[in-house]
Amino acid sequence: MSIVAMCLLRKISYCRINFVLKRNLSSNPIVRVEQGKLKGSTHNLLDGSPYYSFKGIPYAQPPVGELRFKAPLPPKSWEGVCEVIKHGPVCPQFDTLTSQRIEGNEDCLFLNVYTKSLAPSDKLPVMVFIHGGAYLQGSGNSDVYGPDFLLQHDVILVTLNYRLDLLGFLNLDIPEVSGNAGLKDQVAALKWIKSNIDKFGGDPNNITLFGESSGGVSVTCHLISPMSNGLFSKAIAQSGTCLDDWVINRDAKSTAFRVGKILGKHTDNPKELLKFLQSVPATDLLGLTFKIITEEEKNRGLPLLFTPVIEKKFDNVESFLSVDPLDALVTGDIGKVPIITGYNSSESISMIGVIRKKANFRSKHPEYLVPKEIMYKVSTEKMKEFGARIKRFYVGDKDFTAEVIEAQIDMLSDIYYTYNNSRFVHLYSKSDQPIYQYVLDYDTDLNSFKKLFGMSHVKGMCHTEDLLYLFSSKSTKELYKEQERVRELVFTLTKLWTNFAKTSDPTPDQSLGVKWKPYTTLGEEYLHIAEPLTLGHAANRERIAFWNQLYCEAGLPHIDTHKS
Repeated sequence: MSIVAMCLLRKISYCRINFVLKRNLSSNPIVRVEQGKLKGSTHNLLDGSPYYSFKGIPYAQPPVGELRFKAPLPPKSWEGVCEVIKHGPVCPQFDTLTSQRIEGNEDCLFLNVYTKSLAPSDKLPVMVFIHGGAYLQGSGNSDVYGPDFLLQHDVILVTLNYRLDLLGFLNLDIPEVSGNAGLKDQVAALKWIKSNIDKFGGDPNNITLFGESSGGVSVTCHLISPMSNGLFSKAIAQSGTCLDDWVINRDAKSTAFRVGKILGKHTDNPKELLKFLQSVPATDLLGLTFKIITEEEKNRGLPLLFTPVIEKKFDNVESFLSVDPLDALVTGDIGKVPIITGYNSSESISMIGVIRKKANFRSKHPEYLVPKEIMYKVSTEKMKEFGARIKRFYVGDKDFTAEVIEAQIDMLSDIYYTYNNSRFVHLYSKSDQPIYQYVLDYDTDLNSFKKLFGMSHVKGMCHTEDLLYLFSSKSTKELYKEQERVRELVFTLTKLWTNFAKTSDPTPDQSLGVKWKPYTTLGEEYLHIAEPLTLGHAANRERIAFWNQLYCEAGLPHIDTHKS
């Protein structure tokens, strides 16, 4: 896009925003929701315009005591006015960067609403964000997910907490604890938003669900879950889908009993184990993955155990996920809404520590690079053959050394992100709804995670760095103010996302200088989100084709290359 076009677009948007905001905002806004009155606060965005903030709104009853591990219950009403000017406690979690337990509080099912208007007649588009963190860590708090960048486009932003780790994803295969409690928390939040967002100036019939990493996985799981039907009308899945190899724990009940043993409870009775685990301090239940994980689980795929499950069916128990996500996509038994999905250009820069640590092992045992989904389908001999082919494709006759770091980054990016994103896009494109694929490739001073990993010299955008262009934070505030280029890229990305939230089309006009076309099996269209924006075909063509051949040979659903 030309500088002139950008300036005109920003000027038009600025005028429109100020027109909307030429109204007096109360410093102590009060809204009445179904459960009672809420008192929020008023703040200013980075551009100086005011907005309302409601932090720490309870959307479900505290999942404590006998409610631990169980599906959430609707929130209770309250008397008087509930002050919601600070975030509620974060959920108990394990910080994988510091290897520290974060106590938080089990009473953590809160959401946050940021809006420029409280007039129901305004019917602003609503964007509900699900945070990532591998289902181990994270929250919806504004220290990471600030509203400034998105609210400049006249939308409402909602962020939320949900239960994590064992507390959110224990499965005992009994009616009381059938798994996916953390995902059921998200459903409870969506139900609350659907019923109450009009009180905040939002349109309950125009809700876009979006998330990153495990949050993106969650978004695509909601497309499959009957519990989520009708609760949102559009979806954006960033750097994660329900097809990712690590997502489904297919041995969750066994995992639960391993937890019992490590905590000193030796039993094969699930109800006895439940009673015991409900008595243990919450902090003792955090980070147990790294105590019970097997060598096979360490070496193949991501070391994640407390993740979504395919639930066993019980009478009078509502399941979140009762079918395999892949089967749902293949049969078309999935919610049909417009979707944006994609990934960052060099996701696995974030895995540089693992790349270096496991280089020697992977050189000797490349069969551990074979995804679990393929492993379940092929013989040991075939798996070793596949492993050798993977190694040869990325590094030729070399071993995995520092000399070929970038090839290893591509390899792990393909295993964990790119191929299954393309497979998801291909399978979903057979529905009657548009799906827009992207590869995000910004590289500025805002890409702080790449610097943190000491990989600034490597081209591309690291996992989670997309968030820095969508959400404001204290750590990036000054950089955003100082650098016009950063502001322009933030504006472009948030404009694409909010255009989609408003119209189901990320480029409804020519103001961004490109027309982003939906993916088709014939054209394999995608948007390369860089400088400038460009429409491309068949993202990472050769690498995707290599993996597609392996999935095809394993007899798994794959990308049909016979174009009509």
